[in-house]
Amino acid sequence: PDIIQQLPNEASRFKGVDNIWTSLMKQTQENPSVITQCTKEGLLEKLESATANLDFIQKSLATYLEQKRASFARFYFLANDELLQILSQTKEVTEVQRYLMKVFENIAALNFTPEKIITAMFSSEKERIEFPTQIDPRKTTVEFWMGDVERMMQVSVRSELLKCIVSYKKKPRTEWCLQPVSYTHLTLPTI
Repeated sequence: PDIIQQLPNEASRFKGVDNIWTSLMKQTQENPSVITQCTKEGLLEKLESATANLDFIQKSLATYLEQKRASFARFYFLANDELLQILSQTKEVTEVQRYLMKVFENIAALNFTPEKIITAMFSSEKERIEFPTQIDPRKTTVEFWMGDVERMMQVSVRSELLKCIVSYKKKPRTEWCLQPVSYTHLTLPTI
């Protein structure tokens, strides 16, 4: 998907390496003799070429992932394989949710409409916070819409804190403490 479009030369090289490996494995399956397979003419050169191509691909991929991390710094919290999983889910944006807790502290899930629009976030305690502005992840790449989630997270939490301050002045403390979003009640006394 996005990775293949961004790295077409590397994708082509990987396909070549994969073809070499698949061919070698088919030949080995047909004739499982180690001596026969390992003494084939040109085998060493093929494997050396495949290794050189894989090294080139790995360096290019590392550069690509570094560019994505530079676009969205919270990607530095992810291992390369996790980031690759996220970047490969350009069509199925809801699959990103399993990595949210590694990227954002205590965002356990996002609320998606059937059209894949993001409308709210959920904490690990199942507290729901609505976003004042919906996010459409289908219109941009993952690092940009996750940046939008980060901004909406900040705006939403700020809004909830302001609501909490207003309600603190209007309600008795025993009633105020029982409001649904607990983190605001824990944060407010420290302000």
